[in-house]
Amino acid sequence: MSVLPSPSRPLRLAAAIGRGDAADALDAEPYIRAARLAERGRLDFVTLGDSFTRRGPDALAVLARVAPATERIGLVPTVTTTHTEPFHVSSAVATLDWVSRGRAGWTVDVSTTEAEARLFGRRPAAPARALWREAAEVADVAGRLWDSWEDDAEIRDVATGRFIDRDKLHYVDFEGGDFSVRGPAIVPRPPQGRPVIAVDATASLPREAAARHADIAYVRAMNRSGAAGARADLRGRAAAHGRDPDALTVLAALTVDLTDGERAASADSASYEGKLTAGRGGRTRYRGGPVGLAALIGDWYEAGAADGFHITPADPDGDLERFVNGTVALLQHRGVFRTFYPGATLRAHLGLARPAGRYAPAPAGGIA
Repeated sequence: MSVLPSPSRPLRLAAAIGRGDAADALDAEPYIRAARLAERGRLDFVTLGDSFTRRGPDALAVLARVAPATERIGLVPTVTTTHTEPFHVSSAVATLDWVSRGRAGWTVDVSTTEAEARLFGRRPAAPARALWREAAEVADVAGRLWDSWEDDAEIRDVATGRFIDRDKLHYVDFEGGDFSVRGPAIVPRPPQGRPVIAVDATASLPREAAARHADIAYVRAMNRSGAAGARADLRGRAAAHGRDPDALTVLAALTVDLTDGERAASADSASYEGKLTAGRGGRTRYRGGPVGLAALIGDWYEAGAADGFHITPADPDGDLERFVNGTVALLQHRGVFRTFYPGATLRAHLGLARPAGRYAPAPAGGIA
């Protein structure tokens, strides 16, 4: 493998730590153990999926428990915007950013079924197009609420009894298609300014939301050219919305079965050709060994097909360990992936600047 990392485009790696139907899915320790393992590999972040159809603990609450047990790795739960209040979503994600000291993100998702709607009884199921339009508005208003406190709005002056400078709190006055939010937030501006927003952008409807608002986009592709096409499309759409395309990190999403790693490595095991298949739900599945997966990652990254990879282990325990101790260790040995965290926040891991608050006054002689 001849690939070398680009200083302007470092390789990004992330992993899912879901337990599925495992017997210990309601215990905190397996999630903590998995996040610590990923952190030892210096992965950018871990994700935890969630939906209203899944039995199990709330993903955001689980990662709030994982936060004090880890130090650097980013924590990105799935948060469904359908049937939930945008104000509450914003507050919950901001709280995760505070308890993790700047390592929070969230994967935006929607709920499309009538069964999910009946859980709440507030409104019937809606078409996916309307739900993704609403999700994009929730992502937009969340950012506005995070900005509604200026960074120095808290005074905490015991002598005068003043906690907040009211002049540094701002109303967002957002009017969406299905909701309105006045603000300001009840949680101070998060350590990152705005926690990272992620979207699974494989399908066309969420892809548009990702191009407008996401910092991270996941795409599923069966080959390098498919991933490259999806990345180019996302970057083009982001540019059309006036965004810097380099501010959008596009990760190829793979489910990995690394059981072949139990065998001795051979020349054939270093190849990933023919080891990608279509899994359930349109997921791209890799079955092979850690060496072959390292070859795939290096090949797609070198070709510019993806900025990195989001890995879902087929076996939550064994495959995550094989990925970190096998694939990631090999990429680090070859100088393709980092061996230390250059910063302390998820934005720092992804090379994203901390954004200025949109309501803060412009500094003298400059632009906020």
